[in-house]
Amino acid sequence: MTSRHRAVPAYSLLVCLLAVAPARAQEQVPAQPPAGSQPPAPAPVPQTPTAPEPSSGGGGTEGVELPPRPADQFLPRLDFYFPEGELDLRVNRLINKTFFEGQLKYNFVNGDITAFLRYRYYGLRRTTQLTVFDSISFDAINQDVTEDFDRVRGTLLLMEWPHSYSSRTFFLTELDRISSNRGAHGSNFLVRRDQSNTFVRLGYQLGTPDEGRSSAIAGETRARTERLFSAFREFGPGEATLTAALTYGFPYGIGDFDYLKFEFEALKRFDISQRTFLIGRLRGGTFPYLAKADPAKLPPEPDPIDFYAVPRSDAFNIDGRENLKGVRDRTRGTDELFTTWEYFFPWFLDTDHPFLRLNWENWYWILYAGYGTIGLNHKIYTDFSSYYPDAGIGFESSFRLRKYRFFLSGIVAQALKGSGGLEARISVKSYR
Repeated sequence: MTSRHRAVPAYSLLVCLLAVAPARAQEQVPAQPPAGSQPPAPAPVPQTPTAPEPSSGGGGTEGVELPPRPADQFLPRLDFYFPEGELDLRVNRLINKTFFEGQLKYNFVNGDITAFLRYRYYGLRRTTQLTVFDSISFDAINQDVTEDFDRVRGTLLLMEWPHSYSSRTFFLTELDRISSNRGAHGSNFLVRRDQSNTFVRLGYQLGTPDEGRSSAIAGETRARTERLFSAFREFGPGEATLTAALTYGFPYGIGDFDYLKFEFEALKRFDISQRTFLIGRLRGGTFPYLAKADPAKLPPEPDPIDFYAVPRSDAFNIDGRENLKGVRDRTRGTDELFTTWEYFFPWFLDTDHPFLRLNWENWYWILYAGYGTIGLNHKIYTDFSSYYPDAGIGFESSFRLRKYRFFLSGIVAQALKGSGGLEARISVKSYR
């Protein structure tokens, strides 16, 4: 337990220093013009691209141009998720055409921690990104840190080709080195090492660019910015997004997994009135090909997904903040299909309500409903007894504190099947 807590500040310092160092290295003193000549016009200051921000339900911020940011400033972005206890901190900077970003994701309940460092180059016809990361996750933590854990260290190369404003192609190649510690209660641990997940992914996206949730299907799935609701600033009235990706994990060379994975996601906004709208989401996926796992590498108490040659992190799930929000079942499967619907209606918009020394600007109430299934074969699609329905009510709001803007979201949802109780989820995001 002690060693794990010592690693937290080290990861934070490492990511921040690596993000700062390349930026300082590229700062140059401009040359002085010859005597008697006119000084050249100053070069335009590049603007730092930012990931899509929540729109407070889409009201009050759509179409509003954000003020430009000087290139010599660092742009921290911070997310908190409760009660999961997750933190997502990103520090980024743009120098010329190269974007440097350090990212740290930490779960202070389970002890999970992931550090990323990425370099992204913006070209005229292609964007190229190189990322390295180190992640460790625990199933549970006790005083001696003797429970199961997985550690993944990897690197990836992601390329994006924009064909037009509404269409783009992605190509990803990634190498993950996986170490797992799995043991039965009362026995010695079975330590699995030297496993590698080598895969390539081809993805295509139609519709709104930079829609973070669906873009993660074709890009960095592990590093995605998780959102409680589907609305984003760029996801405006009447817009839609469709993303599909095909991933091939190959067993050649150092690869230990063998699978072919297909997944898709569609989002559509329906404007009911000038102030209310409905967002529908359809998500699905399957493994057209999936080999069996090596029996010698199975953990002492394997889950059903462990019998297949696919990492647990690449299997499908329908529980959690991003999926069916009222479902507690943490089943992982090879086939999934679910839909969510969110109806936004405002309490107040574009106002300034002082409360608790904060200036509240927008507030949307949200009615939520979801329906979906997951399993280990294609039969689950037609077996309606396996589907989970859930429903809930939530809110999404924005407020200001000095120079910072915050987006606050929350929901209480419950599955209408099974013995699970209410699930309450809250997320807070900062933006400066």
